[in-house]
Amino acid sequence: MAKPLLLVDGLHTGYGSTEILRGVDFHVKPSEIVTVLGANGAGKSTMSRAISGVTRPWAGTIRFKDDAIERAQPAEIVARGLIQVPEGRRIFPNMTVRENLDLGAYRRGRSRRNVNRNRVFSIFPRLSERQSQRAGTLSGGEQQMLAIGRGLMAEPELLILDEPSLGLSPLLVEELFVLIKNINAQGIAVLLIEQNVVQSLEVAQRAYILDNGRFVLEGPAAQIANDPDLKRTYLGM
Repeated sequence: MAKPLLLVDGLHTGYGSTEILRGVDFHVKPSEIVTVLGANGAGKSTMSRAISGVTRPWAGTIRFKDDAIERAQPAEIVARGLIQVPEGRRIFPNMTVRENLDLGAYRRGRSRRNVNRNRVFSIFPRLSERQSQRAGTLSGGEQQMLAIGRGLMAEPELLILDEPSLGLSPLLVEELFVLIKNINAQGIAVLLIEQNVVQSLEVAQRAYILDNGRFVLEGPAAQIANDPDLKRTYLGM
């Protein structure tokens, strides 16, 4: 069995005196898509922020490529190859598409920036057509492509996608999930944090369901997708 690329054990964290995550355990193997599902307020984004070093764990361990990273700074975590595409895209609206992409290689992949940019353009041809356009003038779907493309510029070994389908039209959502599968086919592990249950379970190998700061269910994505009682109890479907 392959050693986990990411291993989270007993993770507790929160904000101020409010605990959000109450002992989270999970793992992601190399070249795997794992989805974390849950309603608003379940703690999904807090979890991704803790893994990326933005929110400090109160207790527990986070290991990436078998190295402890729970006390590492975000820039150090990026340099190791764990890249987060945050909820809300967080692009720089007054900079061009090309400038936004090049910033993705600031900490990692700088020497291969041109090669990686061309790779991003091959995945997202619309970004190539708009590379001189200011990012703030792109459509919502194009901005999401840009945010993911910027993450790919850092040559991720694990790409965390936090609510990538949020605010997109149904047609763009379908396109997005095809792109996630294509990115994974290049050998990049993906941690997909989503509310979009149906498409997430279709592309992932394994799934975790987060409720009130704890995982209440985990297993093969196909098994969870095909169990109506589980979906009704934990996902409101």
